[in-house]
Amino acid sequence: MRSVCATCYDFIMAIEKTKLPPALVKLNREVVACRLCPRLVAWREKVAHEKKRAYMDHEYWGKPVPGFGDPNARVLIIGLAPGAHGSNRTGRPFTGDSSGNFMYPVLYRTGFASQPNGKARDDGLYLIDAYITAAARCAPPQNKPTPRELANCAPFLDREIAALANVRVVVALGRIGFDAYLSHLKRAGVIESKKPYAFGHGVEYGTPDGRMLVGSYHPSNQNTNTGKLTEGMFTKLFERVAGLAKRDRSKVENA
Repeated sequence: MRSVCATCYDFIMAIEKTKLPPALVKLNREVVACRLCPRLVAWREKVAHEKKRAYMDHEYWGKPVPGFGDPNARVLIIGLAPGAHGSNRTGRPFTGDSSGNFMYPVLYRTGFASQPNGKARDDGLYLIDAYITAAARCAPPQNKPTPRELANCAPFLDREIAALANVRVVVALGRIGFDAYLSHLKRAGVIESKKPYAFGHGVEYGTPDGRMLVGSYHPSNQNTNTGKLTEGMFTKLFERVAGLAKRDRSKVENA
């Protein structure tokens, strides 16, 4: 185990001490150790070695990033992939970059996060009734994982969803996150085609697995700096999600 960096070792040991169910503990260990995609392995490690000038004194994570949150969550948030100098640096989803700086205050205000800021794995932030994961677990060049790389990560998502038994609402951040969940449903034999499900901000679909799928624009710089996604839009969406998560399962299934 000590063949990995000290920071990674400490994090893996921390996984063992959490209240995560055994299936998620095992999954997270496998995610962290994954080296299936040569291009992504090379890129994430190159970024971690060279670093960004602002973070020269930081020890980068430089590995696949496991999911984070409440194992009893009724809300699952699926993003795209770790940011090169965000999650790839900190080792926690949406932590240490502009996307997280935009998202966590909204999650805090809508009751899903313990504090409005997410800067590092040890900053005390925890999620309430929410769990965050991604379609791809490694930082990809230009934020663009290939179809093959997404397919390599897909079994991790399948196992994660299976372990999160209380999920009622799935929030897909961006088209890739949206498609990742639909692909999961296809692999599980729940749906035959993705065609009835069109991505858009605020769209809601009751899916045959008894959950609600909610689409959102991704809180990337490209979307937030141009006003395509505003703080008000994002807050309104998560207020709606909070309401959906509290509804009886029978109502969700019939929505």
